[in-house]
Amino acid sequence: MLRERNIILPEAAQWRGRSVALYGGSFNPGHSGHTHVAQECLKRLGVDAVWFLVSPGNPQKANGDMADFDKRFASIETLAGNHPRLSVTDLEVRLGTRYSAHTVRALQTAMSKTRFIWVMGADNLAGFHTWYEWRKIAGSLPIAIFDRPGYSIGGLNGKFSQAYKRFRVRPEKLLKSDVPAWAFLTIPRHPASATRLRQKLGTSWLASTQ
Repeated sequence: MLRERNIILPEAAQWRGRSVALYGGSFNPGHSGHTHVAQECLKRLGVDAVWFLVSPGNPQKANGDMADFDKRFASIETLAGNHPRLSVTDLEVRLGTRYSAHTVRALQTAMSKTRFIWVMGADNLAGFHTWYEWRKIAGSLPIAIFDRPGYSIGGLNGKFSQAYKRFRVRPEKLLKSDVPAWAFLTIPRHPASATRLRQKLGTSWLASTQ
C-alpha cells in the first residue's frame, strides 16, 4: 500500500527530514488573506513550506455555492504565484480523501519522515470538535490556529481549546512539540473574506470552467 501511495505522491522522497504546514480549505475562492496566513506560517512556525490542500468538497459546507475544483484551485494558485515555499496541491484528489483526518493519516503513512503541522483559521476553531475524528487529528500532528477578526474569543472558549488547554504551546515551539500540541497565533489581521468575495462576484464565480 505504501508503494502505491508513493506512486500517487512522487514528491514524497524530496521531503524526507523536512517540515510542511498543511493548510486545507475550500478556497472558494482563494484570496489574499489565505496567502497572508501562509506567509506568517513561514515566518512564525519555522516550516520549510506551506501546502495549500484544495478540498474536492467540504463535508462541513453545502455545495450549492461551491465553484468547481479547477476554478478554486486556480484562484489560490494565482495568488501563491511562483513563491518557492508555497505549493498549491490536489493531494486530496489524488489520495481520494475528503475528510482531513483521512488526509493526515495518508500523508503521514506515505511520508513518515516528513514533519507536518496542521493550519487553520480561528473561524474553524470554535467548531473543530464537529470535524470527523477531530481528536485523531489533534493526536496526530501539531495544530497552528491563526487569529481572524471576530472569531478569536469564541474559538478560544470552544470545546477543543478547553479540552486541550494544557497542550497549548508557544508558536516557536510548535514544530518540535510532541502531540497533542497547538498554538494560537495573533498576526496582523487581514480583512479578506471568501464569503464577501463570492457575494461580490455573484453567479460568475459559480459558472463552470468546463
